[in-house]
Amino acid sequence: IRATELGAIGWLPTEPVQIRAKLDEYNLQLLGGFVPLVLHDAKQFDATRRNAITAAQTMSAAGGINFVTAVVSDPNDWQRPSLDDGDWTVLLKNLTEINSIVAEYGMTQVVHPHVDTLIETVDEVKRYLDETNVQVCLDTGHLFIGGADPVAIANEYAERIGLVHLKDVSAPIAAQLRAGKYSLMAATQAGLFPCVGSGDVSIAETIHVVEKNGFSGWYVIEQDVAITDGDPPVGQGPVVGVAKSLHYLADLAASPA
Repeated sequence: IRATELGAIGWLPTEPVQIRAKLDEYNLQLLGGFVPLVLHDAKQFDATRRNAITAAQTMSAAGGINFVTAVVSDPNDWQRPSLDDGDWTVLLKNLTEINSIVAEYGMTQVVHPHVDTLIETVDEVKRYLDETNVQVCLDTGHLFIGGADPVAIANEYAERIGLVHLKDVSAPIAAQLRAGKYSLMAATQAGLFPCVGSGDVSIAETIHVVEKNGFSGWYVIEQDVAITDGDPPVGQGPVVGVAKSLHYLADLAASPA
């Protein structure tokens, strides 16, 4: 592992010098971070612009290169209101403006399709890709949950992939999430995101297609967990899943194409 994203607020320091110092202890590069933005409401865009500038300034100063946008209805309470064509026009216009803002700080914006955001389903993903030139974070897990085939998206929009998140999914738990039987947090606690290579997403095929099409960016291993009872003992907890994911990917890299 040679790089990382910022993760949840508080996991790493919030000041650029402190972020850089902490990552330097482990010889890690900062890729960037996840930024929820409200883009469909013109009345909120001034605040959104300020938030984007602040995030871009911080990440860029710490060496970040990817501005990972999640398009949300409210940064503090994600919901999925129905958007009409007028809302989509505003959303896509503002998304393009954020692209320009982020570029001023030497970063590249990538949109992260994600559960409970306004770009979640396969139709929403394709609409944003077809109507803007903003790059995508190809998150295998969230695309799968939203009804998209990551392999198909990787093939159809090869030139738009700016970052790849490798995330596996338990299909039975995802089905319960889609049916409203679980919240995202409850589904995560129930094992929605297993180790890479042990779930139901076509991870190997996706990587093959992405590589075949000439991708030269970063892959980020993601296996969301919900730790609710304090830090696990050394050698236990998420590190076990990360090790399994790394072994799977190493074996994949060593196998003939």
